Formats: sequence, C-alpha cells, structure tokens
Amino acid sequence: MRDELKHQKNLQELLGQVIDLLKKQQLVEALVHKQDTPRQELVQSLVERQHLAELQNKLDSLHPADVAFILENLSLKQRKIVWDLVKVEHDGAILLEVSDAVRENLIEDMENSEIIGAAKHLDSDEIADLVPALPKDMVLELLTSLDSQNRARVQSALSFPEGTVGALMDFDLITIRYDVSLNVVLRSLRRRRELPKHIAQLFVVDRAGNLKGLLLLRDLLLHDPEILVEEVMDKEPFFFYTNESAREAALAFERYDLISSPVVNSHHQLVGCLEIDAVVDFVQETSQKEMLSQVGLQEEEDLFAPIWKSAKNRWVWLAVNILVAFIVSRIISVFEATIEQVVALATLMPIVANIGGNTGNQTIALIIRGLAFDQIHANNFWHLLFKEVGISLMNGVLWGSVVGLFAFLLYHQFSLALVMITAMICNLLVASLVGVFVPVILHKLGRDPAIGSSVMLTAMTDSMGFFIFLGLATIFLL
Repeated sequence: MRDELKHQKNLQELLGQVIDLLKKQQLVEALVHKQDTPRQELVQSLVERQHLAELQNKLDSLHPADVAFILENLSLKQRKIVWDLVKVEHDGAILLEVSDAVRENLIEDMENSEIIGAAKHLDSDEIADLVPALPKDMVLELLTSLDSQNRARVQSALSFPEGTVGALMDFDLITIRYDVSLNVVLRSLRRRRELPKHIAQLFVVDRAGNLKGLLLLRDLLLHDPEILVEEVMDKEPFFFYTNESAREAALAFERYDLISSPVVNSHHQLVGCLEIDAVVDFVQETSQKEMLSQVGLQEEEDLFAPIWKSAKNRWVWLAVNILVAFIVSRIISVFEATIEQVVALATLMPIVANIGGNTGNQTIALIIRGLAFDQIHANNFWHLLFKEVGISLMNGVLWGSVVGLFAFLLYHQFSLALVMITAMICNLLVASLVGVFVPVILHKLGRDPAIGSSVMLTAMTDSMGFFIFLGLATIFLL
C-alpha cells in the first residue's frame, strides 16, 4: 500500500512537471508575440524547440502507462501538444493504456499512416484490442498492411465475442514437442532472436498441435538435459477453452494463483495463452464499466471532453429519472386530500422512501457481486432470498420503531407512529425483494445486472414507499 501511494505521488509530480513545461512554453510564446522585432519568428522558434525538446526527452523516458496517465489529465489543447511529441513506436502501446474516451480523442487527430505505423510495433492480440476504436474504413487498410500470419491472428482474435477467453488470449507463445530432450529445447531457445514478454513455461504439444502439458522453465533448467520433456512436464495443466467466459477465467486465476494458462479450441488444439496482465486489465475495465452503468453513464467519459458530448452521455439516465419522478408525483397526487388533512405526512413520507432505497442498494450490491463471482445458484437462491427478507424485517422493526418514536415525539399521535413503523417494515420488504429479484432476472436474461437495477429499485421503493405510507395514513388517520 505504501509503495502504491508513493507511485501515485510520483505520477502526480510527473504530471506537474509536464504542465509546468507547457505553461512555460505558453508564457514565452506570449512574451515573444509582444516583441515587435525582425527576429521575432526565429526567437520564437528556438524557444519553442527548447521547451518541446525538454518535454519530449521526459516523455521518452516514461513507461507507456505513465504517459497515458499524463494524457488523461491534460486539457484537449495540452493533450494534443504532448501527443504530437510522442514517438511513433510508442503510440500503439500508449493507445492501449489510455481510457476508451481518451483513445477515441487521440485517434481522431491521427492520420491513417500514423495509425498503421503505430500498429507495426504491436503484437497481433494488441492490434485486435485497438481495432474496435478505429474508424471502419481504417480497419481494412490496417489489416491489409499486416503480413499474412499477423492478419490471420488479428482476424481470429476479432472473431471471438467480447467477454470470452478467446478475445483476451495472447498468440505469442513457444510450443515444444513432448518426445524431445530438454537439451534440444534449450538449443532451440538459444537460436530464437527473442522470447515472449512474459515467459514462465513452455507449451507441450503433439504433431497435431494438441495440448499435452506444460514445461516450467524451472524444470527445464534444473533437470538433466538428456531427459525427455514428457518425463518432467505437467501432464494435467489448467487450461481454458476459447469460448469460456472471461469473468470465470478471472475467478480461476484468483482462486488458483495462476500466472498464465494455455487456451485450446473445441478440438483441444493449442491456439493461445491467457496471461495475468490481460486478466487484470479485463477485471479493471469490467469494474469501471459496471460502476459507470450504475450511475447511468452510457460510456466512459473524458473529463476534458466538450460540454455537448458529456451532456449527451448523461441524457438517458436523466430521462429515466424524470419518468420515475413523474410516476411518483402521480402517486402522491392521489393522496392530496389525505396530505391536506394531516400536514405531518408531507414531512415524514420522504423518510420511508429514502430508507427503502438505501436498503435496496445494499442488497443489489451484494447480489451483483454474488452473480459476478458465480456464487448464486438455484440450490441457494431461496435461502438467500429468505435471509434478505429476514434482515429487512429485523431492520424494519428496529429502525421503524426509532422513526415511529421520533414521529410520536414531534406530533404526539400514536396512530401516526404506528403508520410510520408499518410503512417502514413494508417498504424495506419491497426493497429486499426488488434488490434480489431484479439483478437475478436480468442475469438470467443475459443482461448486465448492474445496468438498470438501481433505476428499477428507485422506481419501486419511491413509488411503493409513498403508496404504502399514504395508503395506511388514509385508512388509519382519517
């Protein structure tokens, strides 16, 4: 944790240094413009080159992820200046590191030749990750520029649906035969010009390319070179199929502390490997999307995007909330006569709806988490439902009594206090039922339970909360 905080502090310092250099350049430009001298353009050019050279040297020394962090925290004008200074061989790696919204902004200003140049420095699986962000007319040109092997790999990666292991797998791996000696493997590795970025094991296959096992580099180095691979390899490796869920694969990586794992097709032929860095990226992206969808944002938003674009991203959520508010207002209007006779109801009824909403959000958060980790099944659903109902009853009685006592002390009406208690219990029960059923039903329908659950919860707890409270007040107080 301490190292993470230190790293974050260093990133903030780097960002501050870049912004300072940009401000100095802007300041010098303004001063030079004020000077009306014959050599004004020459002086301005030299000063700009000096500051830009210093900034470029700093960018060249940074990791692509750190440059991505800087770009995401700059205004559109500053971002363009910095992006133009990044060397073309680093463009691709940085585009993969920035957020989707910022990547879209950067690509808009790039020529087709620049995009193709950036792709030349990426692996085929990385190019596949970049393709969805490119204009459609650019994709064909990019694929045409690749050699046949890389083109086939990119097309293969794009053929797998998003959220599957196949869409995340890496094609850069080393395969060996099971019937050769370790010495042959060592000689083969020495003849290679380069090795994959993250290599801890070799993948053992037969003549048909079927996965037979894994050979750890540790075993390759420590055993007698004359021993055959099949004598020391792991003959029962943990592997995934290309069509398996990436979410389930992420859970397996966490459960079994995996670093990498082979990926096979339906014929058990080795087609790639799944690396821990790809899994971590997937988990982070999924978490961010779920967090944004829960507050109604359709897509990730660039903090420095134009106002109209950010506003458009939030319209759907606002429209739904206006609709919910209109429904609630119509329910309240039905009980106008009751509210006119018992004015205290107007001050007390928001309490019932708010408590129900908070309770439901707690339930929804737990259910969505349980669905994400594949913890909710048919054999434990009813137990989970009864548990949430029991918790709601307990909280309803406890906190309903507290609110009822508060209402009695304020208005000295015992019947009003009983209405508050009963309404609290009923609305918390509604909140728990909605909090359990809505995410589960959405999950069964193949929809993301994080999208729409909170909207439906708000609609139900607000409308039912007011309806129950005002309905009970109409019956028992008039």
